[in-house]
Amino acid sequence: MFKSYLTIAWRNLWKNKTYSAINIFGLMTGITSCLLIGLFIQHELSFDKFQEKGDRIVRVIMKYAFSNGETEEGTFTSTKVAPTFVRTFPELEAGVRFSEDVELVRLGDKRFNENNFLYADSSFFTVFTYKLLQGDAKTALSGRYKVLLTPEMAQKYFGQTDPVGKQLLIGSEGTPYEVTGIIEKMPANSQISFDFLASFSSMGVNQENTYWEANYRTYLLLKEGQSLAGLQAKINTFIKQETKDDHATINFRMEPFNRIHLHSPFSAMVPNTSIQYIYIIGAIAFLVLSIACFTYINMSTARSMERAREVGVRKVMGAGKGQVFWQFVGESVVICFIALLLSGGLIALLLPAFNQLTGVALQLSSLFTPGIFITILFIIACIGLLAGSYPAMVLSAFQPVKVLKGSFRNTSSGVWLRKTLIVFQFVISIFMIIATVIVQQQLHHIRNKEVGYNRDQVLILPLDDEMSKHLAAIKVEFKSNPAVQSVSRAVSPPNRIYSGYSMRSAAMAPKDEMSVNAGLIDEDYVQTVGLQLVAGQDLTLQDRLDVEAAPDGKEYYHYLLNESGARALGWTPEQAIGQKMFMDDGWPGEVKGVVKDFHFQSLHIPIKPLVLAPGVWGRVLLVKLSGQSVPSTIAFLEKKWRTLVPHRPFEYHFLDEDYNNMYASERRLGHITNLFAGIAILLAGIGLLGLSSYAAHQRTREIGIRKVLGASLPGILLLLSKDFLRLILLSFVIAAPLAWYATHQWLQEYAYRVSIHWWVFGAVGLGALLIALLTVSSQSLKAALMNPAKSLHNE
Repeated sequence: MFKSYLTIAWRNLWKNKTYSAINIFGLMTGITSCLLIGLFIQHELSFDKFQEKGDRIVRVIMKYAFSNGETEEGTFTSTKVAPTFVRTFPELEAGVRFSEDVELVRLGDKRFNENNFLYADSSFFTVFTYKLLQGDAKTALSGRYKVLLTPEMAQKYFGQTDPVGKQLLIGSEGTPYEVTGIIEKMPANSQISFDFLASFSSMGVNQENTYWEANYRTYLLLKEGQSLAGLQAKINTFIKQETKDDHATINFRMEPFNRIHLHSPFSAMVPNTSIQYIYIIGAIAFLVLSIACFTYINMSTARSMERAREVGVRKVMGAGKGQVFWQFVGESVVICFIALLLSGGLIALLLPAFNQLTGVALQLSSLFTPGIFITILFIIACIGLLAGSYPAMVLSAFQPVKVLKGSFRNTSSGVWLRKTLIVFQFVISIFMIIATVIVQQQLHHIRNKEVGYNRDQVLILPLDDEMSKHLAAIKVEFKSNPAVQSVSRAVSPPNRIYSGYSMRSAAMAPKDEMSVNAGLIDEDYVQTVGLQLVAGQDLTLQDRLDVEAAPDGKEYYHYLLNESGARALGWTPEQAIGQKMFMDDGWPGEVKGVVKDFHFQSLHIPIKPLVLAPGVWGRVLLVKLSGQSVPSTIAFLEKKWRTLVPHRPFEYHFLDEDYNNMYASERRLGHITNLFAGIAILLAGIGLLGLSSYAAHQRTREIGIRKVLGASLPGILLLLSKDFLRLILLSFVIAAPLAWYATHQWLQEYAYRVSIHWWVFGAVGLGALLIALLTVSSQSLKAALMNPAKSLHNE
């Protein structure tokens, strides 16, 4: 019996190729969309599941609280936290400290700036689950100047030679490190990522005298059966006593390791994904697949009259209602499985592009793990059953006598269901298109907003201590090219200036200090990045030399404030000039200038107070180019670099690239909404095509009579179209407020955002009406042009 159903189903599909192709295309598109998004969601949900102790690991978050009510949180702590907490709290089994860096690694003629370099305590393997391919986990990170390599790095530097026991020169000074083992490549779903893992003690920063030198990440491992809430309460009490004499209050909260990737505002070594983002794209997948199913239902019911005679004959020949029902459900299931097979091939073709879109290396093989594969087959079978049930019920209920006499008319029992499906499809489509337009407007706003500094044609190069010794010569040689306008040293570029500092005016008590972001710069920074002075003067070379020459603890700084910083201290820009102030309560100085507010962090964050101070060191070299003959200018810089900085490879990127990378997740969301909004409107259009075809077929005789009585072609087109246009208007009325609410909530994440304009809704609504009108007219025109004699021959 089952084989017979499949045979008949296959014959009908082959007989009606156009209809079958449209249905398979719609379902294939929906299934492909759903599976691609499902692969991404599965990857994101799988993060760190391989960590055997993941449910007992916590990350330490440091929280600053100032007397004015301001608070700052971050993932960086001092080196004191881990050893102190492990000694103090019996609930803890171990702790590990991390420091991420960019290190120069050399071996013979090989020299590379390695961006994925991590320092960690020897307890790393006690806390985390990573496999050593060579070496001893107990001793691999014990002692100074030990390093582990991934297989790729071992191949890169040593080729086929066994690297264990050999040395690499690391850092600008070329310190020899012993390779003590090979560690497995980091899984793609690990929030901890590195190519080199070196012993933390190599850094020589194992200080336990302060909680305030917060430059390192700390992870703790609870003993089995211990309560995180109980530990947190003890830490609160302990830290309150430890810091009772400090001017500002600090505390530490424990963040569960297995919630970091999707639920934390603070990234690890791999950028986080918001759980809200997962909900959004998961909803997109479900809605697109729903539209595909509803499209199939509408297309199937549109053909019900064409198959009525077939059903009548089968019933006369003895087929029961159940047999007819399962025959058509069988066709639906066959179509779904054909669509699934085609989806597999389409996914294989589209996966590289989708990986580029999402920034994740997804694998097609993930779909074929037993649990997931069985789940997919079950879902497809359910889709086939559900999508085919309503058309099957309609067809199996036909009365054979009326059908074979040609007098059968479908009742209105399913009209509301079909109209509801069309409304639902267009609600989704209109919602997604409005959301897509507003997302794109915000992305355009981010790309083109005036941020207060010049991010075009600014080259960023790495800087180390060895290079800083020759900074003056480097600047002179670089600027010998007329296309190089300015060169500056800084700790960070202007779009990533760090928080975690404090400031106060000389008139304020130490306990009243306030939170501030701060950057160490040189005398050319303001010119290089294009900051605008609104009061006072820029820093000079002498300001920096005075700081460098002063004995430790005796430095006196000339500061630049931004407008918000001056305002926070109670001054106008003009009043601020010459005022005495302190940064971090240990850096006395005076205000020399005030710069116009600029966006030194993401546009998610309002502009905060900022201090710029002359620095004796830096991590980046900023080179402002004129924009003329950029390739030849870069070639010139590279040639000079090889002479001036022979120990380091010439590797650069541009400031505008760094700025754009801050909004990578927003760009991904924009691409995804663009893609699937287009798919949604396409599938909704196919569904509307099916329903309009069905409606036109149902009203064939009515149209014939109206034409005999003199009805005009435009009048008939309006008659057949007006009901559908009402459905689209209803869809718009439902979708518009939902889209406004959703996009309004999303935009609240940005301190600087676009306004939601009424014309966006009007344009999308009008576009949906035009699409619907064109779709319906294609079927209405066919019915309106039919010869009345043909439509009335049975009357």
